[in-house]
Amino acid sequence: MPLEPHTQALYDRRAAQDVRPLYAMTLAEARAADLAAIQAEAGDPEPVERIVDASLAGPAGPLPARVYRPAGEGPLPVLVYFYGGGWTLGSLETSDAICRSLANAAGCLTVAVGYRLAPEHPFPAAPHDCFAGLRWAAEHAPRFGGDPGRLAVAGDSAGGNLAAAVTLLARDAGGPDLRAQVLVYPNTDHRADTPSRREITDPLLFNDKSVRWYWDNYLPTAENGDHPLASPLRAADHTGLPPALVITAEYDPLRDEGEQYAARLRECGVSAEAVRYPGVTHGFFAMAGTVPAGRHALDRVAAYLRTALADPATKD
Repeated sequence: MPLEPHTQALYDRRAAQDVRPLYAMTLAEARAADLAAIQAEAGDPEPVERIVDASLAGPAGPLPARVYRPAGEGPLPVLVYFYGGGWTLGSLETSDAICRSLANAAGCLTVAVGYRLAPEHPFPAAPHDCFAGLRWAAEHAPRFGGDPGRLAVAGDSAGGNLAAAVTLLARDAGGPDLRAQVLVYPNTDHRADTPSRREITDPLLFNDKSVRWYWDNYLPTAENGDHPLASPLRAADHTGLPPALVITAEYDPLRDEGEQYAARLRECGVSAEAVRYPGVTHGFFAMAGTVPAGRHALDRVAAYLRTALADPATKD
């Protein structure tokens, strides 16, 4: 189908304003432009009962975290969220609106974890930072009214890649135990040669050149991309991973590898649902204030998490 009307309107505005692709900017310009676009399209941030900024011990020094506690009696299930930005852009502000919405809609204590960015800190800095953040959230959730026995991870784009990598680390380390993973248009294979990678080339959209720019910033060498923490689809074993919801977008170069990852999980006995949103582009999940499909996807993720993280005593 063609771009849905709200996405088409965004596309037309970008064309009229002759917006440069992020990969054509300096790193500082791209980081500022990415955040500005996300904040402009996310809508008004939802209020939550309490927000606490924190610091945790990462592998190479302190890392920022932000805890969102919605209204309601605890202990609440816990969602650890990793923001997107191609491992190159992004901060806790990038996912602020998403985390507020998911905290409220899913009834989760939501912990956004910051991680070191490339190219200053290339792979494997980010996945190990994120795993440190997961461990911190599991350990400290009770002080914020969270239940570490009901724990999930989620992320969008590179954050989805990192969420998938963290499930591999948690499985192989014997914990923390995860009930679910939500991967929103994740990168899963740096060597992907898929129809969506070949077809989505429009410079006004997130496109194949965008994907390659991010990978080039992230990976010290192409061979590093074969590591499962960089390309989770290339892991030798996907058994024992938590159930997954994978969200993809029709006009996204990462569409096919996200859906391939869900299929691989199912082949290995892991419950995995893949949901493709028609007529929208990469990034729509962060556009809930502009693109209705973004709000719908947030609500769908929240419903999935409510079920996955329901207390055993009350779960249907």
